[in-house]
Amino acid sequence: MVDDISGLFPFLVLNPFDLIDLPARDWANDLVNWSVAIFRDAFRAYVSPPVRAVMEAFQWVLSTIPPLLFLVLIFVAGWLAASWKVGLFALITFLLLGFMGIWDQLIVTLSLVATAVVFSILLGLPLGIVCSRSDRFAAIMRPILDIMQTTPPFVYLVPAVMLFGIGNVPGLIATIIFSMPPIIRLTNLGIRQVGAQYIEAARAFGSTPGQILWKVQFPLALPTIMAGLNQTIMLSLSMVVIAAIIGAGGLGLEVYAGLERLNIGQAFVGGLGIVLLAMVLDRITQGLGEKAPGARKTRSD
Repeated sequence: MVDDISGLFPFLVLNPFDLIDLPARDWANDLVNWSVAIFRDAFRAYVSPPVRAVMEAFQWVLSTIPPLLFLVLIFVAGWLAASWKVGLFALITFLLLGFMGIWDQLIVTLSLVATAVVFSILLGLPLGIVCSRSDRFAAIMRPILDIMQTTPPFVYLVPAVMLFGIGNVPGLIATIIFSMPPIIRLTNLGIRQVGAQYIEAARAFGSTPGQILWKVQFPLALPTIMAGLNQTIMLSLSMVVIAAIIGAGGLGLEVYAGLERLNIGQAFVGGLGIVLLAMVLDRITQGLGEKAPGARKTRSD
C-alpha cells in the first residue's frame, strides 16, 4: 500500500487538485436555498412593496407627461444642468427615440433606472459617510464592495428570482445591488479628500461634527459624489438591460426579444436607444458635478 502511494506521489504533486474536491456548487445551492426558506416571505412582504411603489410612481409621472412637454423639460434639464448644447442634444436624442417607435419602452427604462438610483442613493450615501468616519467599517465594506462589483451581473438574477419571483421588482433589486458600490466608494473618497485646513477652520468657528460634515465636507466632496452617481446611473442602466431576462421591461426587453427572435432590427433599435439614453444621462450628471460648489471651489484654488 505504501509503495502504491509512493508511486502516485509524483502525479499528485504535479496535479494537487485531485487530492481535494471542494463542493462549492453544493455550498452555493445550500446557501441560496437556506436564504429562500428564511427570507423569501419577509422580502416579498417588506422589500417588494416600497420598490414597486416607487417604480410605479415614477412610471405614472413620466407616462402622464405629454411627450411634447417632456421634450421641453428634458431640454431645460440639460440646459440648467450643463449647457444649452447638452439640452439640445438631449432634445434631439429623445425626439429620435420617439420617432423610432420606442417612446413607451424609453419611459419604462427611465422609471426603472430612476427607481434603482433613488434606492442606491438612499442606501449608498449613508454607507459611504459611515465609511469616511470609520476606518474599521471601511475595511469591512471594502471586500463586500469588491464582491458586489466583480460578480457577473447574470449571477444576481438567480437569487433575485428565487426570492422575489419574476418581474420588474427582482430586476430592480439586482440592479440596486449591482450599481450601489460606486456611490459608496466615491462618497467615502470625496469626504476623506477634503482638505484638513477647511475642517480646522470650521472647528475654530465652533462647528459641531455634524455641521462640519454637512456644511463643509459634503459640499466640497460633492463633485466626487456626483462622479459616483454618474457611475451608478451607468451601471443601473446596463443592469436594467440584463434584468429584462427575468421580466423587467423597457428597452432591455426590446434587445432581449430581438435576440430571441433573431430580429436584428428590433435588437439594434433597443440597443441604440440604450446607448443614446446613457449618453444623455451621462452628460447631464457630469454637468451637475461640474457646477457643484466643491468643483467651483477647487477651480478657484
